Amino acid sequence: MGKRYPLNLSLINHVLPPELAYFEIIQIREQGDQQSKKIFIEVVLEEKNVLPSGYDTTAYESKGFLSCKRVQDFPLRGKAVYLNIWCRRWRHKETKEEIRSDYSFIADGAKLTLELADFLKGTGRDPRRYH
Repeated sequence: MGKRYPLNLSLINHVLPPELAYFEIIQIREQGDQQSKKIFIEVVLEEKNVLPSGYDTTAYESKGFLSCKRVQDFPLRGKAVYLNIWCRRWRHKETKEEIRSDYSFIADGAKLTLELADFLKGTGRDPRRYH
């Protein structure tokens, strides 16, 4: 997908949700929204090629990626932040059973990280406005 950026985990853990430690940053770019004329930051993340714990590494294989999940996270320096998350799809070599990564850090029914949704609820803002 492009140049991979070395990940400084101590810094990144203060900026991105900790669940993203199993991902590599593929691309970081500033984008502009033509309608609102606002600049936003887009971070493209790809799940590392490491089978989730608890599964036999010899029995499963990576079969590409699921469709990209786009979620909004806390703003940085006054700019909206969108995370484009590519999770791997794993398949058992014999039974063809598929397993997927856990998206529990994304709020149910929202396109926000769970932390951002909780923050907005605490301020009286309805996270459903941000779809």
